[in-house]
Amino acid sequence: MTVMTRFIVFAALILGLGAPAKALPLERIKLPPGFSIELYARIDGARSMAVVPSLNTVFVGTRGSSVYAVIDANNDRKADGAVKVLSGLKVPNGIVWKDGYLYVAEQHRIVRFRATDLATLKTAKAEVMYDNLPDDAWHGWRYTDIGPDGLLYVSVGAPCNICSLNGWEGTIIRLPITGGKPEIFAAGVRNSVGFDFQPATGDMYFTDNGADNMGDDSPPDELNHAPRIGDWYGYPYFGGGRDRTPQFQGRPLPHKPIFPVINFNAHVASLGIRFYRGSMFPKEYRGDAFVVQRGSWNRSVPDGYRLMRIHFDKTTHKAVRKEIFAQGWLNPGGDFWGRIVDVNELGDGSLLVTDNHADAIYRITYKKP
Repeated sequence: MTVMTRFIVFAALILGLGAPAKALPLERIKLPPGFSIELYARIDGARSMAVVPSLNTVFVGTRGSSVYAVIDANNDRKADGAVKVLSGLKVPNGIVWKDGYLYVAEQHRIVRFRATDLATLKTAKAEVMYDNLPDDAWHGWRYTDIGPDGLLYVSVGAPCNICSLNGWEGTIIRLPITGGKPEIFAAGVRNSVGFDFQPATGDMYFTDNGADNMGDDSPPDELNHAPRIGDWYGYPYFGGGRDRTPQFQGRPLPHKPIFPVINFNAHVASLGIRFYRGSMFPKEYRGDAFVVQRGSWNRSVPDGYRLMRIHFDKTTHKAVRKEIFAQGWLNPGGDFWGRIVDVNELGDGSLLVTDNHADAIYRITYKKP
């Protein structure tokens, strides 16, 4: 029995997919014709994902203390089991895999773990990349990815609803994947929990959550374009979009603001984003982006709880419009049975979507009607 096989058997025993669990009403999810959704795995508090084809594995971060691995041992696009591979961490929400290392952005620091395979990851020691992030629980769940430039990007939320910022607060930072002092890539960012790099241009696009308590329909959540280092995206002078915050109304702006390329509805909690690179979906989807909306908690009428599609012009590569792609996690009565968080892509072009309320990962596939 190989090391990998032993690990798969162990994983299945620990968190086997056949374990009893409350059935999820996936029949309520509405998708365009030809698309379908199924349960892929059950993971407590599932949030950000890192898909690693070489290991037939999807790593899953959480806002607790653990990172999980979902294993598809025979690469049949069906999860065979899941196991906790890291524990004792502090809000390991942001994860990314690169060249045999799993990078983890915790609330207070950025670390990486060397692993030749999944079994060795469980005993790997944390290598500290940077250990001076703001250690504040408010917006302390990081997001991370590696850009086309080979640098590690990490979001650092504002430690408040609306307030003045210090140091790394309210930014997206970047640093070498070998560690070192970060630099600020984007500032004036209230709380981004999702970004991706457009395949055609290499430019970053990031979501940002608008401020609370400014009204049911203000301010909008955002999708921002970040093509270069050093731009300022308006917070806290703007709560979202072009809506000024009461606390900073009338104050002169410190920099020229960059406004969103797409405004979302207020308080929908726009989080994970993924450009579609695959070939399973119809060809017009390639180069478009999917954005997760986890859902509102502070509106009179709930909104969000869906997966959005952002259309990009195939020639200019600019965002042109938005539309609902998948919805149904919000019940007609206003309560919800799921709150989705992140979106990523398997090697066959299907989409994975995490849900930290239902403790689930879903897989969305397409077959021509």
